[in-house]
Amino acid sequence: MKTAPPPETLTLERLPTPFGPILVAADERGRLCAVEFWNDEVEMRALLGRHHAGKAAAYGPVAPAIRTAFERYFAGDRAALKAVPWTCGGTPFQKAVWQALTTIPVGQTWTYGALAAAIGKPKAVRAVGLANGANPIPIVVPCHRVIGADGSLIGFGGGLERKRWLLRHEGARFRDGDAVREARSARRHLERAA
Repeated sequence: MKTAPPPETLTLERLPTPFGPILVAADERGRLCAVEFWNDEVEMRALLGRHHAGKAAAYGPVAPAIRTAFERYFAGDRAALKAVPWTCGGTPFQKAVWQALTTIPVGQTWTYGALAAAIGKPKAVRAVGLANGANPIPIVVPCHRVIGADGSLIGFGGGLERKRWLLRHEGARFRDGDAVREARSARRHLERAA
């Protein structure tokens, strides 16, 4: 009787970033499977359960190419993550959205409407937003490059501060509501002082 091979074990590793550690998961072939911004093992295991059901996960070093790509990206090589191989589960629609996200050039942003049009479903803006929010591999599959129709920052699983940091790091233009509020507040303060 032939025995089945043991199930694949995914590797978990914490990587440093300028905004705190992230938890990443990779498979035995060196493909990135998930990124968890909050360094939360429980959340990571839930994410892996949705996209890589039945696979075990244990701490250890991920493929050096993944670690090096993140290090280079955060050190200023904005294109370093483009070479990271990745894999994940998801519906065909979600996978189409995630693949389209990888075509957004570094330093640019798209609206949800533009992303919907890019996959040939211009009326599916809400569904595209949901798929974007379900992306298990943020940063590498750059869901942070999607902004509101008015150019403002909206929605990001890693939080708007991280989204703002990533977009600034990449040199992207966007309407920064916090910066606008701060400028108005400073202008009012100067007017009162005068």
